[in-house]
Amino acid sequence: MEIKENLLKVLDSISQCEKASGRKAGCVKLCAVSKFHPIEEIRQTLENRQFLYGENRVQEACEKFSVLKTENKEIKLHLIGQLQSNKVRNIVPLADCIQSVDRFDLLKEIEKQCCKIDKVMNILFEYHTGEDSKSGFTDKSQIIQALDAIALNTFPHIKPCGFMTMAPFTSDETLIRKSFQTLRTLKEEMQNQYTQFNLAELSMGMSGDYKIAIEEGSTMVRIGTAIFGERDYSKK
Repeated sequence: MEIKENLLKVLDSISQCEKASGRKAGCVKLCAVSKFHPIEEIRQTLENRQFLYGENRVQEACEKFSVLKTENKEIKLHLIGQLQSNKVRNIVPLADCIQSVDRFDLLKEIEKQCCKIDKVMNILFEYHTGEDSKSGFTDKSQIIQALDAIALNTFPHIKPCGFMTMAPFTSDETLIRKSFQTLRTLKEEMQNQYTQFNLAELSMGMSGDYKIAIEEGSTMVRIGTAIFGERDYSKK
């Protein structure tokens, strides 16, 4: 029961944050991060009609969601962890979105694998906004290069939907807020420049900082610990 209760608390908290920020009810989606948590725990959240999940590791995602997606067609799987090119062929058939597109060469491999099965893949550009991890585009010119290529139909099986980031792991709210503001500004600039795409998705905010992220315009928060509890890293 604890996981279900946690989920309901998180959903209520998101709703309260939307209201407090003067935003439309239901404008922020919850991506439940289920890495290192077993199928049985994910099924508990399904009972509360939670259908959107994020996984970091391709092998684990495939093992769990090849089963879960067979059981429930409403489930959506987003890959949110750094993706190696040699793993793209494995995740493309299962994923509904790859949030962690962090380099141009990765687009080439996603296109190649999606072309094989005639699938259009939703993607988010991961942008480095000061987080401790080393992943993510570091210069907006790199994202412009990618969007230019997609606009020229170089990657017909790729659909850009927005942007993703991780805030730095710090208690300094000013730094966290600046990270989210940077991504929102990037989104607004790119949307104005590429009106042929809908780049509205802003995936930012996790268990420790999602309230700030919602205040700063997040449309999707990635929450794991607050729902499932601490992860068992021995299963890593």
